Amino acid sequence: MMVRKLAYMQWLYCLLASLLALGLAPSVHATDLGTHRTPIAIIIDDMGNQRDLGLRALELPGSVTYAFLPHTPYATRFARLAHLLDREVMLHLPMEAEAGLHLGPGGLTSTQSHQELLEKLGQNLLAVPYIRGVNNHMGSLLTQHLRPMHWVMQELKKNPRLFFVDSRTSPDTVAGKAAVLNGVPTLARDIFLDHIQDPAAITLQFQRLIALAKLQDGALAIGHAHTETLAVLETELRRLDEYGVHLVPVSSLLTMNTRPKPSIPRQRLAINP
Repeated sequence: MMVRKLAYMQWLYCLLASLLALGLAPSVHATDLGTHRTPIAIIIDDMGNQRDLGLRALELPGSVTYAFLPHTPYATRFARLAHLLDREVMLHLPMEAEAGLHLGPGGLTSTQSHQELLEKLGQNLLAVPYIRGVNNHMGSLLTQHLRPMHWVMQELKKNPRLFFVDSRTSPDTVAGKAAVLNGVPTLARDIFLDHIQDPAAITLQFQRLIALAKLQDGALAIGHAHTETLAVLETELRRLDEYGVHLVPVSSLLTMNTRPKPSIPRQRLAINP
């Protein structure tokens, strides 16, 4: 077991050295690049299940943020590698979908009791190292229910470093409202890059991201470690100077963000567990 661990660490550091030599790891923080360019943030979701595409995603240039599914084969080691590369790590938290899709390990559902949900959430938070934030994986059903989202945000509030990104998988989501209600820093996804897995469509979505960022002084996109998505990002992320934008971690976009936070309906101000 020790030999395997040492061999893995040797592989990890060799990969890190190779990435640094190729200039793929950031040498300066985004805040050092000046404020004259519009900030954008990009989250790569669903990390942890695939080895080769996961490694390719970690080779993307700049301050890409990575969201890891808990209890998946590569989540722990790749989250550690992302941290070594000075990239921001998030927990991609599985939540119940309207279509009843399979959640995988660690899923939160509307049928769980308060205690069951908190136990599952706690296990998920411990499953991925170095997390700075959380966003929902699926969740089109659960994010419509204020009570379980209230429970989630109460737990996240215990760690003042954590923020929450609403992936907005439902137009009726109340996740952002629950975050505001509980004092958890929050943002909502602006653009899905690869809802259509076609290079032309992904490129168009990337251009929409830039246009929206300039319109509202910052924007957040979510993509995945698909072959088509990575091919587009490998090209487009090297052209950010031409577009007049710069890539920042989600936490940096959160501190820069001046957009209105989700409103809280007056009748929902007092929510008990």
